[in-house]
Amino acid sequence: MSDVSTDNRGKATMEKITSLAKRRGFVFQSSEIYGGQSGAWDYGPLGIELKNRIARNWWREMTQLHDDIVGLDAAILMHPRVWEASGHVENFTDPLVDCKKCKARFRADQIPQENLSSKKCPDCGGELTDTRKFNLMFKTHIGPVEKNDDSNAVYLRPETAQGIYVNYKNIIQSSRMKIPFGIAQIGKAFRNEIVTKNFIFRTCEFEQMEMQYFVKPGTDVEWFNKWKERRWAYYEKLGVKMDSLRWHQHGSDELAHYAKDAYDIEYLFPMGWKELEGVHNRSNYDLSRHAQFSGKDLQYIDQENNNERYIPFIIETSAGLTRTLLMLICDAYDEEKVADKGSGGTEASGDDWRTVLRFHPAIAPVTVAVLPLMKKDGLAEMALDIRQELKEDYTTDYDQAGAIGRRYRRQDEAGTPFCVTVDYESKENGTVTLRFRDSMEQVRVHKNELASRLREEIKAYKRTK
Repeated sequence: MSDVSTDNRGKATMEKITSLAKRRGFVFQSSEIYGGQSGAWDYGPLGIELKNRIARNWWREMTQLHDDIVGLDAAILMHPRVWEASGHVENFTDPLVDCKKCKARFRADQIPQENLSSKKCPDCGGELTDTRKFNLMFKTHIGPVEKNDDSNAVYLRPETAQGIYVNYKNIIQSSRMKIPFGIAQIGKAFRNEIVTKNFIFRTCEFEQMEMQYFVKPGTDVEWFNKWKERRWAYYEKLGVKMDSLRWHQHGSDELAHYAKDAYDIEYLFPMGWKELEGVHNRSNYDLSRHAQFSGKDLQYIDQENNNERYIPFIIETSAGLTRTLLMLICDAYDEEKVADKGSGGTEASGDDWRTVLRFHPAIAPVTVAVLPLMKKDGLAEMALDIRQELKEDYTTDYDQAGAIGRRYRRQDEAGTPFCVTVDYESKENGTVTLRFRDSMEQVRVHKNELASRLREEIKAYKRTK
């Protein structure tokens, strides 16, 4: 069932994560039957459920639980002047070198300095080209004919934030928002990465979950610290192992041209500490630039304070949806030696290991699986009836193939927190076995009480491993 070697049993590695992700239908290589498309991935049945649940959970956290934050879905294609104003045309570049011999391409800041200074390829030893700037935006053209000039050029957006900034005045006017307030958005972004690696960690096509919070100048430091606290607490609510998270403050050599201050929440992935989410004080750079380039007045008029006018400062929280998905799979991954639980031999026999994803039930792709002990004697029909009732409130699965212990293991690998087993006693008194993924504990519950019992268990859930 699991790809467990005796050398690193119990330890999550990227090899194990990618193997499990494909085997169980979380993530597939894009265009795999054609050899695959580098930097692009497809999300399978469990993957899209997990991704949608992460997005819904984040959206609820930002909009439903905050009266001062509203939502937006801005277009991917925007006026090209947007990206001039934002600084992406000029500044959104990576240093690039190519090998003249093997044609490999490298980011100059990610290869050893001795290779750069001697212009020697780290792969084949061939000669490297001079370093040049490479803009990460994908460029395309609108219209039936691609002209020789850039008069009809547009870009696939490299971030979702600019769509929020150019709509800031529209939202104030239509929703009567008053500062401080925020605008949240989930959407796709595209970056022509020189190097894509570590599975879905860095890709050319990805999704962002961003919230831009507009504040009065002078209050920005206070709000910056508040949003740092709120975003840290959010991961605790998701059940993430908090000792695998840390803050990293951007130094002067890392700080973006628009930022007054910036911190990253980093997670200890199998490949080391990497950025998970950024919290940035963007000052009033973005709105000031858009006012300059568009010729529109983007000042906020504070009608409750003698019509005071100012360009708001912006506190940004920016997380990658697909990167968060990878983090949650890595964080949930566990390999556990299973002791004999004395449950009729269904949980363990001898030296047995199980692979389990310990997702919080609020984000697990499947909340509850319904399993008839046998296909015959009306047990399958009873199990299907129970599943139909639970569907109204929960994402369900149904599995009647193979030994019950093997079916439990399949659900463990999918991260399903609860299994309901229908047996012959169920026909006699209406009770079923409710099995808990993390502890493998089993209790009898009347089928009519299942929905409410699951609701209680989800609400009270606390991760113990």
